[in-house]
Amino acid sequence: MLNNVRKKLTVFASALTLGVSAALAVTPAAAQETFTWKVQSHWPGASSSYKDSLGRLKEQLEERSDGRLKLQLFEAGSLFKAQETFNAVSRGILEMGTISPSYASDKMTLAGIASGLPFAFRNVWEAAYFHQALGFEEMLREEAAQHGVYWATDKVYPTEMVVKEPIESLEDFESLKIRSSGALQKFLTEAGAAASYIPGGELYTALDSGIVDGAHWGAAQGAYSMALYEIAKYHVQPALNIAGTDVIIVSQKAMDKLPEDLQQLVKDVLQEQFWYRTNEYLYKERITLAKAIAEEGVEVNTLPQEVQDHLVQVGQAMWDEEGERSDKAAEALSMLKSYLSDLGYL
Repeated sequence: MLNNVRKKLTVFASALTLGVSAALAVTPAAAQETFTWKVQSHWPGASSSYKDSLGRLKEQLEERSDGRLKLQLFEAGSLFKAQETFNAVSRGILEMGTISPSYASDKMTLAGIASGLPFAFRNVWEAAYFHQALGFEEMLREEAAQHGVYWATDKVYPTEMVVKEPIESLEDFESLKIRSSGALQKFLTEAGAAASYIPGGELYTALDSGIVDGAHWGAAQGAYSMALYEIAKYHVQPALNIAGTDVIIVSQKAMDKLPEDLQQLVKDVLQEQFWYRTNEYLYKERITLAKAIAEEGVEVNTLPQEVQDHLVQVGQAMWDEEGERSDKAAEALSMLKSYLSDLGYL
């Protein structure tokens, strides 16, 4: 009888060992559940930021998650129109997207300030400090969270026009037909030009056919990557604005489905992306414009002082309109004006 008990105990112990081994074998597999996010971009595939921003983000997340989080990229217009992306991400139809803040202006009262108030900042570092050190990025994130969206500015950079003929007077400026978007479209129109929105995929044809005389698509990199310098040989400075004109948005529903370590990874990578891409963009701006001048015969067209003075006057009048959109917008504008005053600009 004692032998039978010993046999039963041996069998039980063996079974228990196998069970524990099986559990240990299953646990790592369960921890390695993979997630694939669809990402709708507002950049055409030819745009420099499609590769430099979105391509980098895909690489970083997939590599640092050991393949647990993958991004499936779709260029502009593949799934939704650019202006529909925020709603698609908000509803969880898309896990991630990229937009210009202006595309979410019907939901985000801070969108106009985020898009860049005309002739506010004079240097990129000033805009970066405003976002990250003074708290504007957190204000944007709080407002977007009300719509189930996690907001992360991709980079801050200058927006500069390219035109087919140089602007040598206020009359020249007021005769322009310009491709624009968001707050800058309104600004350029109020300043006297005829500004209209044209999707990125149609921009080259519109410029080539004379539908527009000029455009802004980022600055030198955007113009070069979209082949705009083939048609428009004049690169206009100073910048219309310096702002966080590109944003990465994440569905909070999708974020909540991730394990905590992957949620933190996404947030960390997006924060790193801001600083990496802001500095990389500045570097590439310098070398791209030099290349365009040397190889494409591009000339820098510095706006006459009378035009600059006119644009500053019109731009500052617009600032207050954005501040009237909500209490948060008023707070952000007050913070901005105080900052610009400290810098000696107001």
